[in-house]
Amino acid sequence: MGNGSRTGLRLPLGLWGLTRVLLLLCVFKVVVIPGPDITFDVRDIYQGWYEVLRTGTYPLDDVTWQYPPAAAFAILAPGLLPFLDYASAFFVLAFLCDALVFGLLLHTGRRAGRSPRGAWFWLAGVPLLGPTAYARYDVMVTAVAVAGLLAAGRSPRVLGALAGFGAVLKVWPVLLLAGAPKGRATLRSWSAAAGAGAAVLAFCVVWMPGALAFLGFQRDRGTEVESLGSMVFHVVRHFGWEGEALMNYGSIEFLGPHVSTVSTAALFLTVAAFGWLLVWRIRARHFASSTVADAAFVAVLLFTTTSRVLSPQYMLWLVGLAAVCLAFRSSRMRKPAHLVLWATAVTQFEFPVWFSHVTRSDPLGMAVLFTRNGLLIAATVIACRILWRHTVTEPRLAGAAKVPAQGTHPEREKALSGSL
Repeated sequence: MGNGSRTGLRLPLGLWGLTRVLLLLCVFKVVVIPGPDITFDVRDIYQGWYEVLRTGTYPLDDVTWQYPPAAAFAILAPGLLPFLDYASAFFVLAFLCDALVFGLLLHTGRRAGRSPRGAWFWLAGVPLLGPTAYARYDVMVTAVAVAGLLAAGRSPRVLGALAGFGAVLKVWPVLLLAGAPKGRATLRSWSAAAGAGAAVLAFCVVWMPGALAFLGFQRDRGTEVESLGSMVFHVVRHFGWEGEALMNYGSIEFLGPHVSTVSTAALFLTVAAFGWLLVWRIRARHFASSTVADAAFVAVLLFTTTSRVLSPQYMLWLVGLAAVCLAFRSSRMRKPAHLVLWATAVTQFEFPVWFSHVTRSDPLGMAVLFTRNGLLIAATVIACRILWRHTVTEPRLAGAAKVPAQGTHPEREKALSGSL
């Protein structure tokens, strides 16, 4: 059994190692990917924040600092490897977080009721995104989220604590709590999340001034050229719209007439999406072993697809959550997960390879962007339908089918038929 087990791990471990070496070669610029320099954020922006944070304050005068205060931990983490320069240390830490996620999924896949498909999905999804996966701190946040979801079945409090910490790291991990089973599990996970989040936030506020400065910078962001709302302007640019795509608040955004209207509409769409999620939460009757992961996947799909900002690294969140879903044999999220995988592959062409075409709204740029966003919309709609059917519709129909059987009274039926 031991030898067979080790033999079965050789292929996934070998493929993981090969693909990750290729990613490292890309971020270290041994292999150059066409398009903008994907390491710019780490070498210039992150390292600049690192130098400011080391002085004992958050970057109060930098509008590109749009992250919750615990993001400082990720930005300062390369200092733990003083024998490497900042960028190299960051890439090594990203690699280690990737390895942690893969190891957790491999371990989970060997348990009863679980599947190795999750590990294989992560193995494929990260390199499909390309070197962007190692050039942003999102892989670190995703590692926290994956660990929380995989712990949910055995310890709701661990799920809550990691979700709370993740929320102060990059907001979206709070959505891991959407599918916590009703009752004690919800109470334990949500209270742990509130406690952990409040503790980390309080620490950051006391630790350095400016912990909440990100709120103003994030509020003023507009419609990024890669978002769902941007598709309107990619089209109307060809019909005389007077706006343009420019660097604004750290990313390329559309600036011009009616952009604020579309940005506001995106916010309303996000609110409506979360309204649907709340209705689902109230009406859900059946919570399977995979429901926590399935609901988290759906919630983050809704959050990502309707966002004013749909940066390429966001795909890493979806790949991680989809991998956790597929690690459960009871999950039905295979189809939307595969759509996310295709969208991730297309994203590498959208950024960085053909990003200049996207910013110009030429036919190639529009084709690749509309394909990626179309796949995400399809994945979101299908995932919502699956979650609703699995937890609301089917349990209700099953309950209705049992009512006649439970309400049958043999003696009364015989009396009415005259056989007594």
